[in-house]
Amino acid sequence: MARRPRGLRPEEQELWHRVARSATPLHPARAKTEHPLTTPAPKPGQPPKPDHAPLPVFRIGQSASPTPGGAAPSRAEGLAAAPVRMDRKAFVRLRQGKLTPEARIDLHGLTLADAHPELIRFILASHGAGRRLVLVITGKGQDRDGPDDGPLFPQRRGVLRRQVPLWLSAPPLARIVQQVAQAHRRHGGEGAFYVYLSRS
Repeated sequence: MARRPRGLRPEEQELWHRVARSATPLHPARAKTEHPLTTPAPKPGQPPKPDHAPLPVFRIGQSASPTPGGAAPSRAEGLAAAPVRMDRKAFVRLRQGKLTPEARIDLHGLTLADAHPELIRFILASHGAGRRLVLVITGKGQDRDGPDDGPLFPQRRGVLRRQVPLWLSAPPLARIVQQVAQAHRRHGGEGAFYVYLSRS
């Protein structure tokens, strides 16, 4: 399949006309007809016309929907805004730290690859044992990237703290996890989560 000629850009046309004016034609009679790929040379001092309409001005993020307050909600705000799916009186006591977790798991210091199966095993075993309230400790995260992260793949602060609520809301745990809430400071505060399980 033959390719269509793309035509000459304005700067290429100007160059072509300069070369054509400096050349002596071999056949003067044919030199008066235009070359099929060119258009008449622009007049001196006149800028060449663009062959396409200018693109509209684009700003990064102009199509993104704005978030209330100008910033994405934190993990604590997201959990606080989640609907209450357990008894409301028990939920208020839970948020006040007045309910005591029946079991706990400390994932602090584990990698994501090690922490995920440990969390699944712990939640399924707790549900099987009839426990309703357990505590998952993630820690608050380090202040900076660890030495093993390297410059190419930096880890953000508190990666376990952000990932655990996502794991709890995904299979196979979503069907047995009734509520997730940030722990009261007496049980770890920002570095821990209450996990309220459905009845077995």
